[in-house]
Amino acid sequence: MNEKNNTQPVLEFDDVSLTYHTKTGETLAAEHMSFCVNKGEFVAVIGPSGCGKTTVLSLAAGLLKPSSGSIRLNADTGQGAESFGYMLQKDELFPWRTVEKNILLPLEIKKKNTPQNRKTALALAEKYGLGGFLKHYPDQLSGGMRQRAALLRTLAAKPEILLLDEPFSALDYQTRLSVCDDVYTIIREEKKTAILVTHDISEAISVADRILVLSKRPARVVASHLLGFGSTVPLKRRESPQFSGWFETLWKELNI
Repeated sequence: MNEKNNTQPVLEFDDVSLTYHTKTGETLAAEHMSFCVNKGEFVAVIGPSGCGKTTVLSLAAGLLKPSSGSIRLNADTGQGAESFGYMLQKDELFPWRTVEKNILLPLEIKKKNTPQNRKTALALAEKYGLGGFLKHYPDQLSGGMRQRAALLRTLAAKPEILLLDEPFSALDYQTRLSVCDDVYTIIREEKKTAILVTHDISEAISVADRILVLSKRPARVVASHLLGFGSTVPLKRRESPQFSGWFETLWKELNI
């Protein structure tokens, strides 16, 4: 499935396959996978458990190299690590660093810890409700605030594409809904491109512009759905009459 439109893709998978080699043999993890992600788009990737959803993120970021096919970033072959920001299932904040120092960590690692970059990163913290907690330590924050701090840390290095690997899965249900709204709002307001991997169909529908459905391993893109909710926030989407229809469609595709 090759998706083309008038928008220039910022990321494109072209007939990508991946085979893992071990001492005991080979495992075909992904097969003839083709899709693109356009600038400013929020794409969710869903699929059966163990199908290789996280593998898609690793391939996109260049952490894994495809066995065949190509992955292009901004129409150039190959990936640049500087272009990606990764947000994991757990916030992974360092407990011995304040919230401020956690947020600034990517600038230190990438040797971009300039006054201007620090000012920009801390302005994001102020804008999204963490300004009064910069001198706190992670264990003094709620789970939702920690995850917000983790996202702002990811944004500090100004990545072009955010890779979200089930970033809400460690939270309880009520906090998860609230943080999902927060993360969605921040990504939209900062005009970022994002790819979310999730096993939660409702979560995918509530945030994505488009949903890619993967098959069982070896993973292939079996469907691509443009949802049509526009900029409606996640909690409002869940109240929409369209929501249940999309859920039923995706549930059936996952259980074929």
